[in-house]
Amino acid sequence: MNHLDAGVFVIRVVVGATMILHGWNHWRGGGRIDGTASWFESLGLRPGRLHAWSSVLVEIAAGAGLAAGFLTPLSAGAIVGVMTVAAVIEHWTHGFFVFRNGFEYVLMIAVVCGGLAITGPGRISVDSGLGLNLPDGYGGLLIAVVIGLGGAGVLLGLAWRPARERALAE
Repeated sequence: MNHLDAGVFVIRVVVGATMILHGWNHWRGGGRIDGTASWFESLGLRPGRLHAWSSVLVEIAAGAGLAAGFLTPLSAGAIVGVMTVAAVIEHWTHGFFVFRNGFEYVLMIAVVCGGLAITGPGRISVDSGLGLNLPDGYGGLLIAVVIGLGGAGVLLGLAWRPARERALAE
């Protein structure tokens, strides 16, 4: 093991654990799944309950995959997708800074995941242990971007209805 493998390992574990906890909070925190579903509905995601459960499952599974270094470009891509949806439906209009509910946090998570797709998981990973030679470099980044931005685009196109929310509020 070298210092690069150790550094990638630390970043993967911290970002992966953060996503696991984020998903857990959507499921078991504060308002639980019903609260998350209501919040998603208020942001224009329909149906809210389906998206609440989807976010829980994707955040926990992708976070665990990233932390373990399992199917790394796919795990990273799923997290890029979640962060893209969050940026578009909630954070973008608030500007950059997280203390104003801006997109600073979701941008950092997405970019770190893109970086991990480029570097690959390192030798301290399930991918390495199983001998999985998934693409890294630009191939890994392409996989993460297609999964993340493509999945976010499909989800937003099919399920995000912010205009309806504004009309209902008025």
